[in-house]
Order: sequence, then C-alpha cells, then structure tokens
Amino acid sequence: MAASLDEKFESLESILAEHLPADVLEKVNLSLRGPGSTNLELSTKAKEMAKKNNFDLQGYQIKIAQKEETRPPRLVRIAAIQNAIQKPTTASVEEQRNAIHQRVDQMLAAAHECQVNIVCLQEAWTMPFAFCTREKYPWVEFAEPAYDGPSTKFLAERAKKYNMVIVSPILERDEEHGDVCWNTAVIISNRGNVIGITRKNHIPRVGDFNESTYYMEGNTGHKVFETDFGRIAVNICYGRHHPQNWLMYGVNGAEIVFNPSATVGALSEPLWSIEARNAAIANSYFAVGINRVGTEAFPNEFTSGDGKPAHKNFGHFYGSSYIASPDGSRTPGLSRIRDGLLVAECDLNLCRQMKDKWGFRMTQRLDLYADSFARAICPDYKMDIIKDPSSKK
Repeated sequence: MAASLDEKFESLESILAEHLPADVLEKVNLSLRGPGSTNLELSTKAKEMAKKNNFDLQGYQIKIAQKEETRPPRLVRIAAIQNAIQKPTTASVEEQRNAIHQRVDQMLAAAHECQVNIVCLQEAWTMPFAFCTREKYPWVEFAEPAYDGPSTKFLAERAKKYNMVIVSPILERDEEHGDVCWNTAVIISNRGNVIGITRKNHIPRVGDFNESTYYMEGNTGHKVFETDFGRIAVNICYGRHHPQNWLMYGVNGAEIVFNPSATVGALSEPLWSIEARNAAIANSYFAVGINRVGTEAFPNEFTSGDGKPAHKNFGHFYGSSYIASPDGSRTPGLSRIRDGLLVAECDLNLCRQMKDKWGFRMTQRLDLYADSFARAICPDYKMDIIKDPSSKK
C-alpha cells in the first residue's frame, strides 16, 4: 500500500538524519535548503521550557547578508508558533480558547527567552479549524473583535511585557459593519497597541474547505506594517497559492511576509515547502510558512467536495513551519506532529542585497503586466494565442 501524507512521522529532516551518514547528510541538506541557515544557540532556559512543556524548539541563523559600508546590519529575530488544539471540540468555547491561550503563553515565554522580536501565530489560532463543518454554532462564537477582543487583550499584554511584535490571526467579528465575520490577522506592536489589521484575500473552495460559509474575501488589500523591527505583512493561508498576492506585499515594501495557515497532508504537503520559498526568492523578502498541527475531530460528520464519504475530521495538520530567505535558503521545518517554536536570526539588509544581485524588482515589468491584466478582466477579452494558419485544428 502506498504511503499516506496523513501518516504521523516526525519530519523529513529526522528521516534523513536517521538514514544518511553525516557527510552525505551535509551535502543533501545543502542541496535541499541552500547555504543560508546554521544552528543558532538558544538560551538554556528556553530549552528547558521546551522540554518541560513538550514542544519542538529550533533556532537558526541566516548568515548570507554581507557587511555594508554605509548601513549597519539590521538583525532581527523572527519566530513562528504552531500548535494543536488543547481540548476536545465538544468542550465549551471558553474552555477551548483558554486552554489554547495557556499553551501559546508557554511558547511566547520561550520566544522571549530566545530574544525574539516578531512572532506570528497560526491561522485562526484561538479555535479548532471548524470551517469544514458548515455548522455556524458554536464555531462562530469563537469570533471576536480585532481591536479589543479577549485574544487581542491577552496578546497585547504579552507583547508589551516581552517587547515583541505579535501577529495574531483570528476569526474576527466586525461589530461596526453588521456583525459579519472575517479571517483576519491583528498586528500588535511591541508597545502593546494594535497597529492595524489585514484580512484574508483568497478563500478556498476545495475539498473540506468550506470557508465561504463563514467569511468572504477580505477588503484590506495588501497592507504592510512598519514596526520597530522591520516592515511586515501577512498573507493568510490560501493566499500562498496566488503569486500575485505575494507580489503585492513586496511592491508595498514588505521585508518579512508571514503565511499563517491550516492545511492537511493529503491535500497540500508537496506544495508546502515550495510556495513560501518561491515567494521569498521572487520578491526579495523573508517568508515564514506557519501551519497548525494535529488532527481535529468534530461531533458531527460532514461531507466535502471531493467525493469522500462523510467524516468527522479534516485529516492531519502537518505542522512543518519554516522560514525562507530571499537568497533561496530556508530553515528546516518544525515537527509534523508536535507543537513548536521556530526562531531565526536574519539581517534584513539581505532584502536589498538580493534585489541588487538578481535585479528581479528592476526587471519585473509591472507596466507590462498591468496592461495585460487590465485587458484580461474585460468581458470581450480574447486569449493571445497565435495559430498555425495551415493547421486543420
């Protein structure tokens, strides 16, 4: 029987390390991940916290940026947190949310010990990913106001305490506009205030992803947020499949783009390690892919658009969060089966250096594509295909 991508093994990296001799492994890792990341020594206290609380902790330093004469290094430590839900989906909304808060609090404390400057949580981190079920209640009760909801208040206190920017992707309840829901990322500054919000631009309609039952495409465009530690943006989940989406965050000046996600092995795992990395290369910024972990079972069966029998879970969320560099290097991924905190120290000067080296921004021809897109959306558009006049087709 063929292996299934829903199988629960630790990671690709652990399999390679187990079966390859050290000298061969070094060559394979260089080929797979590029030369950019080396191990970063993390604090003993953070390691003890990870061991005590049973989460994967990994740290890397991306060393590629060269020393410049006119600009000092712009070192920043960025981090990703992935986690499983902590209570059964049959528990009350408050019990589930509080348990996740407590779990994430452990990893935020460890991130502080690792001197992290900016951290991003996974998509809809405060709740199970119930958007497969098509049921409205109790799942919409997890929705909360972006600026003063319980999760924002919780994280704002931590952000100020730890001097850390925190990106919090939630199910938002927009009380000012008809109580509608959005899939939203809240950007909280290191001073504990909300800088702003950005909403999910692309909504999937594939397999078990029935998200348009709950929210539709966002209306905030491609916002980039200036923080004390660099310019950041958030490309939420399904948006990673759209190159134009990644592109516009770069056009607007992003230096780090987070991709908080919730995706399962059988659907997307072969794509996962490629998409954020491609975006980092093409747009000359750092890209951070964050995926939740675990299998979430729901009380009632639901059907999907792919012909499978009715079932009660999505499949295995495979974690594997990673950070990609504009030079094409990437860190190893976190565990496929455990909660985790991934830390990377980067020099944001590398963004401009890669623009200078490859010239992608200089040669990207936005004028050409703006004209092509403008014509392509017209109702009378004809595809620009030239046929052989002698063909009988």
